[in-house]
Amino acid sequence: MNDKKPNLKRNALGRGLGALLQDSDNIKEKPSGEDLAHQVVVNAINEISLDNIEVNPYQPRTHFDQHSLQELSESIKVQGIIQPITVRRLSKDKYQLISGERRYQASKLAGLDRIPAFIRTADDQQMLEMALIENIQRENLNALEIALSYQRLITECSLKQEELGDRVSKNRTTVNNYLRLLKLPPDIQAALRDNKISMGHARALITIENIDLQLDIFKKILELDLSVRKVEELAREVAAPKKDNRQEKPSTLNSEIVSLQSKLSSHFGTKINIKSDNHNKGEIKIPFTSTEDLNRILELLNI
Repeated sequence: MNDKKPNLKRNALGRGLGALLQDSDNIKEKPSGEDLAHQVVVNAINEISLDNIEVNPYQPRTHFDQHSLQELSESIKVQGIIQPITVRRLSKDKYQLISGERRYQASKLAGLDRIPAFIRTADDQQMLEMALIENIQRENLNALEIALSYQRLITECSLKQEELGDRVSKNRTTVNNYLRLLKLPPDIQAALRDNKISMGHARALITIENIDLQLDIFKKILELDLSVRKVEELAREVAAPKKDNRQEKPSTLNSEIVSLQSKLSSHFGTKINIKSDNHNKGEIKIPFTSTEDLNRILELLNI
């Protein structure tokens, strides 16, 4: 985060989200009487109207399971909201979600009018980074959503893989394994998103360079319900170089060739190499070490 005010007091939340949340004590404006009536305080928990909240445009989760939302809605009717959502304030009565969209959507289903919320200050870049990191850390995102979130953090927040790994508490190898999923064909990515295949299946498919072969094995996964281990075996078979039965084994030199090679080496004063195949075709190599040595050999050949 770009910190232009070194005298700002910081929260002791360590790395990750805490490092992104500014201490807004020093930037609060003096509330008006109307604000006090609404009892809305930045950087605190407030009850705010659901109608005054807009969804997060940076939300990495693209699909919410309706059955799961309904279950959460029933729980909220009985228990209420246990964990407040997090929002940023856009204007006096307008807020934007940073995290907690499932709780927000489930609260609407439950018929609530208001919801407890932490109100934070954040610009667009901090908003994006906070939303992505909090969702990665706290929500049950599928592998493709995590991969897309990692990619957005790298491209839109200008993070390197090492920095990203530190932010999400993952090593670079794990981060890279997720990012590689984005190189798969769209059909396979969609199946991963919809949980038709697992990340284990996807990682095995990544090792296959030929896209047509990837898609062929992918179809077999769906049709035959192949295990990850079976897909890994198929991927290894595809990656293994096939033996060319037409390739001939090099022939061993017979005694006559060996004898001739020895005589020529003696005659030219250098080691002569003779290669011969099973069809009695081959070559003779006469090495030389300098122009003078070449001229010497040419004289022996009467050239």
